[in-house]
Amino acid sequence: MTNPAATERELLCNLFPEVGPQAPTLCGDWTTLDLAAHLVVRDRRPDSLPGLVFDFAAGHTEKLRLEATQQPFEELVDQVRSGPPRWSPTSFALVDKATNTIEFFVHHEDVRRGSGSGAGRDLPAATEDELWSGLKRVAPVLRRQSPAPLTIATDDGRELKIKSGPSPVRVTGPVGELVLFMYGRQAVAHVDVAGDQNAIDQVMTAAFGV
Repeated sequence: MTNPAATERELLCNLFPEVGPQAPTLCGDWTTLDLAAHLVVRDRRPDSLPGLVFDFAAGHTEKLRLEATQQPFEELVDQVRSGPPRWSPTSFALVDKATNTIEFFVHHEDVRRGSGSGAGRDLPAATEDELWSGLKRVAPVLRRQSPAPLTIATDDGRELKIKSGPSPVRVTGPVGELVLFMYGRQAVAHVDVAGDQNAIDQVMTAAFGV
């Protein structure tokens, strides 16, 4: 069975050497070196995980990431490619699929589009299905982040109500583009956005993401 998380991880690791360690990404001011270090720490240092969620622990996580940036870029990429160690729950394919498909899809696009390719991709059905399942799992978090009523819908008719309310903003597009939109990459997502203009403006600048 195809594991979309593993596929996106491999595609990202193939792209890293092509663009080099100082290429821009969509992750703020992070370069590809910064992003690779983040992924290594996320895979291999469980003590970094609280800092990805809670502000009080963010300093420790950032310290670990900065330390990782001192490694050669090629070594970081090799570590990302090899995946988490065997003792990690995400070394199991089902856990990896559920927890890492969105992570590696988004970061793959962070590098692709940060380096100048703004085009979307035709994704395998298995990848689209897992991305959509991931969006449904994180919908409660996105609901709290949304400043206005919001519904997202795929081109093939799937629909997810992010936040209820009158006259919701409706965002329509391919699943991958909806993921980018709901993970704070609104400016580069190839989607159609309809609704009240004031609500659209709020949604377009909202700090979405998990």
